[in-house]
Formats: sequence, C-alpha cells, structure tokens
Amino acid sequence: MQKYPLENYDERSKPIDGIVLHCCAFSAKEAIKSFEEAGVSAHYIIDLNGKIIKLVDVDKRAWHAGKSFWKNQESLNNNTIGIEVCNLSLGQTPYDKRQIFSLVRLCKFLMKKYHISKKNIVGHSDIAPSRKADPGKCFPWAYLARHCIGLWYDDKTKTDIQAQNQAELLSRIGYDVSNLMAAKWAFCRHYLGELVPDDKDVKHLIDNPNPSDFTVADEVFLPVLKAVAEKY
Repeated sequence: MQKYPLENYDERSKPIDGIVLHCCAFSAKEAIKSFEEAGVSAHYIIDLNGKIIKLVDVDKRAWHAGKSFWKNQESLNNNTIGIEVCNLSLGQTPYDKRQIFSLVRLCKFLMKKYHISKKNIVGHSDIAPSRKADPGKCFPWAYLARHCIGLWYDDKTKTDIQAQNQAELLSRIGYDVSNLMAAKWAFCRHYLGELVPDDKDVKHLIDNPNPSDFTVADEVFLPVLKAVAEKY
C-alpha cells in the first residue's frame, strides 16, 4: 500500500464504529492536490487502477464527512473512516473491477480490526443527503453486501413491515429526514440506482444533489424501503 501523508486531520473524540464511502471525479493524484488546497482529507483513496493510497492514519480524524448525520449521531468525522474511490463520472458510470476488489479487501481488513458492523458501512449521500450524491447511482452496493460489507434487502421481506410512514422507515435505517425528499433520493441512489435519472442526478450532483421532485412511484419505492428497514 502506498502512502501520501496529508496534514488535514486532528484528534478523534469518539471510537471508530463506521466507514463512509465517497467518490471523487479525479485521478488520485489530482484528488490529493484538491484535498490539500481545500483543507479536507480522507483516510484512504483508491485510484482508477485500484491502487490503495493511505492519506491519514486511521486513529486520527480525517475531514471527509463534513456536516453529517446517521443513526442519531452528528459530525461523523469523529467516529468513521473515510474512503474515497476515484470515478470520473462521480459514480454515474460503473466502477472498475480492480477498484472494487481493492475496496472489498480494505473494508474487510478495517471491519475486522476495528470491529465495525456491516450496518455501519454507508455512502456520503446517506449521511449528507441534502449536500452530497456520492458515491453515486452506479456504486455496487449489492455486490459489496454479498461480501458482508453493508446491508442489502431481501425480496422476501418486502411486505413483512406494516408501517407505511416513509419518514419513519428512513429514520429507522439511519437517515436524516429533516429534508424528506433528499433522504428519499439518497435511499434510491443506494438501493434503487437504476431508477435515478442521469439528467437530474448529474445536473444537480454538486450544487443541489436532490432533484426538485421525487418521481419514484410509491408502489416501487415503499416495498424496498420496508425491506431495507427490516434489515436494520
């Protein structure tokens, strides 16, 4: 593993209990330069060819999550490990298989070393749905879940939960529902990526990650939402 130490970090105030997955629309070299200029960081970055580069010691707090919320916790820089994966389309097109192989290997190592539950593997858009859309609609969450990295739903449980309130179900999973529309789109990027339209997602990706309307039909959205909530 290559190392490129960044100085953008400080001390943690909480023990590590999660991993946040990001993507950046640059090669690792370009991304690292932008991190240095912007005063941000991640613990690791995975380059376009799958090479893993360590940027900040995991025991330190990297500045990757920003204003964030998950499962009633705020400021997730304090308790999570940040991993950036390079993708020139910001996750609108598939990731290279070499990158995903490296990500699986890295996540499994970190989960074992820091006793991280697969429930606590999330994307940047999951913890900051009103601000961020990465790692994008094409991130292979289902594949990762088959390797025990993150959770995926079971079709058989789609009707097990009787609750109908979407905000309640999203909150049960961990989302900040103060902007319900943003939370819905973040959920779709994670679990229903094929339904996220390219034109809206790319257009709003940086300045306004959630489109101005939510157009996924309830009969499609709600059963999957229930199935995921059952897992949590």
